[in-house]
Amino acid sequence: MASDDINLLAEALSNTHVGNGELSYKGRGLKLDTAESVKELVGEIEKYQGLRALRLEGNTLGVEAARAIAKALESKDQLQSCHWSDMFTGRLRSEIPSALRSLGSALMLAGARLTELDLSDNAFGPDGVKSIEPLLKSSACHSLRELRLNNCGMGIGGGKILATALTECHKQTAALGVPLKLKVFIAGRNRLENEGATALAKAFKLMGSLEEVHMPQNGINHAGVTALASAMQHNPHLRVLNLNDNTFTKPGTLAMAQALRHLRSVQVINFGDCLVRSEGAIALSAVLREGLPILKELNLSFGEITEAAALVVAQAVQDKPHMEKVDLNGNCLGEEGCEALKETMENMDLGNLLGSLSDDEGEPDEDDEEDDKDDEEEEEEEEEETHEEDGEEENDKEIKENGVNKSVSPVNPRPACHPEVISFLSLPTADVLLQLQENKPGFLQQQVDVSDSYVAADAFLKISSLYSDNSEINKAVLETIDALLRKAFSGSSLQTYSFLSTLLVMLGLLKGEGKVKKVQVLPGHLLVLEHTVQQDYFPQDHASLLDTFVARHGKALKACSSARDSLKSTLERRISPEC
Repeated sequence: MASDDINLLAEALSNTHVGNGELSYKGRGLKLDTAESVKELVGEIEKYQGLRALRLEGNTLGVEAARAIAKALESKDQLQSCHWSDMFTGRLRSEIPSALRSLGSALMLAGARLTELDLSDNAFGPDGVKSIEPLLKSSACHSLRELRLNNCGMGIGGGKILATALTECHKQTAALGVPLKLKVFIAGRNRLENEGATALAKAFKLMGSLEEVHMPQNGINHAGVTALASAMQHNPHLRVLNLNDNTFTKPGTLAMAQALRHLRSVQVINFGDCLVRSEGAIALSAVLREGLPILKELNLSFGEITEAAALVVAQAVQDKPHMEKVDLNGNCLGEEGCEALKETMENMDLGNLLGSLSDDEGEPDEDDEEDDKDDEEEEEEEEEETHEEDGEEENDKEIKENGVNKSVSPVNPRPACHPEVISFLSLPTADVLLQLQENKPGFLQQQVDVSDSYVAADAFLKISSLYSDNSEINKAVLETIDALLRKAFSGSSLQTYSFLSTLLVMLGLLKGEGKVKKVQVLPGHLLVLEHTVQQDYFPQDHASLLDTFVARHGKALKACSSARDSLKSTLERRISPEC
């Protein structure tokens, strides 16, 4: 090291923050290559009694310099916090693992008990994770509370290694009666993808202690998101969940919505730029209405959410007393939709919560819908190729057992249905319905799996299509529908919102995902729906949701204008009894 560099180091050391157990060289921009270059720095570390925190971020360490620092750390048994982000700028990737191994070995030899380890912004890749694996498995990390590995290029391989290390650490600590209680996990921009996310999800599920999870921009799609959702459900103290800039689509959003139903401490949700889309937004709205009591921030920006779905979200946050911010920027509201959303928030005296809508992408075109179909087909092909590898069968089963189906696009009712029911729903006729009602009262509704949103919506439309001028047939239709929906609406709000969103897609009032096909809307569909919204089993907030879509997409029902107008009037009376 040149003499002027040594002088620069000496000056930096003279300005070093020392106190409260912390020794800081943060942001000095020092290029430390050899043992000689860190001689004075090492001296500062050695003479610091009771060192609890060491900040080295914003400098660059070579292998020899790291070994010299590591030697000084071998006697620092009280060290708890290692702030070592952005510590290898300009170094060869092959140098970093060796330097990390030296530092990790020193911490283990010292008998340190770390509570915080920050290695963010160090592009060490899978090899770097491998080099800290012994440290993460050791007693030095048994008390770890915060692990920050943002922007480290871990990749799938690094994610798997990290998951194994955390699992082993938890296993060891659990055997000692003091299981690992990691609270903060940060690993954005690491290209973890589905496999890495799924591996980490298993570790998260095991620990159950997480309070903050930040995993933005990792190339995770619905398979990995579903695995993470299952894990989050087992972390009851979760406060912050940031998965920005991954790809949820409807399956991933439904899985996350299901998990959030079980969490009462969440304050911040960041699902921005995640392709939540309208159906997903409706599912999250259901959770907002029935749970998340202390939520402060909700980010659903850049998610291809349309106007009506955004209004449903807005209505769902009105009873959240701690709410501070709702971000719906960059969606597909259109100019009128943006104004309607602002007006809705202001009418609820929540206008100050709504962030900017300056990047709205306008109402979607028909061409966009065709592009979405192509994207969904590609996703389905990828899912088939990686189904067993990602462990989706297990996750699908869990979501189904909780009342929400991951896939909502079967062509026919499930084989579990009785043959008579399958036959009727394949070709519904009034005569068969009357016979079923007379000979087997309640048989049809007992056989239909109302927990499957597609099956329930499909059955509703097929039965209501029989509505006519015949009073006997109409009586049978309404009795059957009432029994069917009373059963369906006895489930969670998430389940019933899922049913309604699927029904809206099939009626052409909502742009959907997957293979759910639109039906030819008949007056009977709307007249029976008008009957159901007046029943005691149909909640007022569900009527409000339905009214939002009928009011804004009534053109899709123009072939049944009389029935549409009657339904709209009934909905308005239901949600505003004084009118």
